[in-house]
Amino acid sequence: METQVEELPENRVRLTVEVPQEAVRHAVDHAASDLAGSVKIPGFRKGKVPLPVLVARVGKERLYSEAVESHIGGWFRNAAASARIRPISRPDYEYDLPSSADGGFRFSATVDVQPQIEVADWAKLEVPAAEANVPEELVDAELDELRQSVAELAPANRPVQEGDTVVVDLVSQSGEAQRDYVLEVGLGRLADEIEEVLPGMRGGDSRDVEYELADETTGTVTVTVKDVKEKILPPVDDDLARAASEFDTLAELRADIEARLREQLAAELEAEFRVAAVDKLVEASRVQPSAALVESRAGELLAGMLRSLDRRGIGVETYLTVTGQSPEELRDRLRAEARQSIARELVLEAAAERLGIDVTDDELRKFIREQARGDEDQHDDAEETVQRVFESGRHEDLRDDLRLRRALDQIVKEVKPIPVELAAAREKLWTPGQEKRPADTNIWTPGR
Repeated sequence: METQVEELPENRVRLTVEVPQEAVRHAVDHAASDLAGSVKIPGFRKGKVPLPVLVARVGKERLYSEAVESHIGGWFRNAAASARIRPISRPDYEYDLPSSADGGFRFSATVDVQPQIEVADWAKLEVPAAEANVPEELVDAELDELRQSVAELAPANRPVQEGDTVVVDLVSQSGEAQRDYVLEVGLGRLADEIEEVLPGMRGGDSRDVEYELADETTGTVTVTVKDVKEKILPPVDDDLARAASEFDTLAELRADIEARLREQLAAELEAEFRVAAVDKLVEASRVQPSAALVESRAGELLAGMLRSLDRRGIGVETYLTVTGQSPEELRDRLRAEARQSIARELVLEAAAERLGIDVTDDELRKFIREQARGDEDQHDDAEETVQRVFESGRHEDLRDDLRLRRALDQIVKEVKPIPVELAAAREKLWTPGQEKRPADTNIWTPGR
């Protein structure tokens, strides 16, 4: 669709949108199908009324009105996205109904938009950056995991301790039994009430344990310890390296563990630095997202969270109880998340505009192709994936995402990293003007 943007006073714009013929034909066919299924015409079954008969019965005006009204919202959203504006109110439409399904359609939409922001000079920003230092304790912990993986089990002539491997019989009051069940004490494989009684028991000991069932009633099970074994951990030496890895010496193994941990830690710290950089830019640019955008995004976050909880069979009340939140606190948290996520998008959009960043169709196809080939299930269908993404219109969302990523890449390169300790010290200092309320800001640049 071709879109023209006209600046209006008080952060309003008018979009003039040219809808192509194929989109109009699709809308008319869709409306005709809906009307055919709802209109009773003697001699025809619902949904099987020919278009000429339907038009003669309901009239062209009703058909075209139904087609426009059911599709104009989607046309407007696509036009607003391509023009890179963020509507914050319902648009006011102006149009004349099409006279034919074989031509284009033109409409205008006047709407309030998120105001423009003046993005700060990110090259002057100082952002805390931590170094990827791997403590000895982390390497030792990894070595201990390796020792656990190659440990031998030996009979333990003593009471059960955490970490022991035991063989137990579990017999319920109804007689249902799980015999010779093997578990490592302390891993939480059984109900908490059962796990808690195992330490201190000896081979041959039995105890009746009452525990809570899934329906919040209680049951009783007889726990009998039949065998107790303890782990015999090997020493940390070259033999451990050879037994648990491809290395011949402990020094080589430690070096490899440290390198892997450093690489992992560096990736995590880089991700944190990127977030810190954009948040610093949001703060410096004094970004204030529109309340309407925040409420809309918070609603999306809430709906997504509810779907996730439903898939896991968790009710909202249970979630609030477990997390110790009230409904008001949950809403406030989601609003805060929504506000910050929108602020990040706004400042990155403004930065991308300043940098003149754009993503061509060829670059987008290459990105989709690479992502598809990286997925084993999609490896042989990369070109089909590209075609599907473009036909569905999702490529525009990907284009915007890549554009913002590139803007963030450039920002991260140009901000000034400073030690975390220095940043923390500066946070404790109060500076004049620190408590000033940020001024209203804008995002859309008229006439661009």
